[in-house]
Order: sequence, then C-alpha cells, then structure tokens
Amino acid sequence: MGHIEEVATRLKGLREALGLSVAEFCLACGVAEADFEKYETGAVDIPVSTAKRIADTFGVEIMALLFGEEPKMNSYFVTRKGCGEAVERREWYKYQSLAYGFSGRRMEPFLVTVHPKDEAEVHLSSHDGQELNYVESGVMELHIEGKIIRLNAGDTIMFDARRPHGMKAIGEELLKFIAIII
Repeated sequence: MGHIEEVATRLKGLREALGLSVAEFCLACGVAEADFEKYETGAVDIPVSTAKRIADTFGVEIMALLFGEEPKMNSYFVTRKGCGEAVERREWYKYQSLAYGFSGRRMEPFLVTVHPKDEAEVHLSSHDGQELNYVESGVMELHIEGKIIRLNAGDTIMFDARRPHGMKAIGEELLKFIAIII
C-alpha cells in the first residue's frame, strides 16, 4: 500500500472511530464532502493544510494522520539534516516534517523541496492560521489572492493562510524552503 492509500485508511478510521458520517465529519472541519471522499478513498492525496485542519479539529496529531505514529517528545526534538519524516506530494514536490516527533506542537515546520517545472500548474489552497515561508535556495513564485510574488534565496514572507495561495519553483535551480504553518 502506498502513502496515499495509508493516509486514506487512517482518515476513514478516524471518521469511523468518531462515529461520524462523511457529512458530519466535513461540517465539523470545514472540508468539502466531495474533496474529503477523494481523500478518504485514496483517489487524491490530501493537502497538508487540510490534514492539519482535520487534526486540529479532532485533537489528533497531524503526524499520526499522515504517518500513523504519535509524536513522543515534549521537551525537545532534534531532526538531523536529511532525516525529517517525508511526505511526497507529487513526484516533483516533497514535504519533510522538521518536528514530527514533538508532541503538542502549535506550529508545523516543514522543509519543502520543489523541482522546477515550467508547465506546472499552481494549485491554490487555504487553511486557518498563518504561514511563514523562508526560501533557502532557488526561486519561488507565490500566488496569494491573485497577486504573484517572487521570492529568492534568503527572502521570507508571512501571510494570512486563509487567503487562497499556492506556489511553484521557477528557473533552473531546485527550490528549497522552510514552511511554518501556525
């Protein structure tokens, strides 16, 4: 079973453990039923922002939802270079959780790696809270509510994550950035 199917199984298990119908579950966490049904069946990979919204709504750790393991550390947790828990979004897009073993997090820090693809479509999403992106290398084209912002290595942006947003890597260089979802 692949990662998408494993997450789908955990989503369905959570919903059933809570004794909720798809409609009740979606109403509680503000996810469209049609989208959720695709996530729960494994037809589509769930966006990290949606997984966070579901985890926050139902009081579970996002890492338990995405990886099936509960974080255990509550005083500190070290993630060594290259060792973050990885979530492949697409073949050219990867998230690594930088704090997957720390329990009770109030933010979700990720190292995001995106391969440049000129024809890549920008997928917009939104979620509660705020997001901070720090570009480590490469060039990011960030779309926020119809505005296009170019960020280079060393640039940082913080924004209201309830506003539709999405990004892509531009140029030839691999894009690496830290995304912190609060």
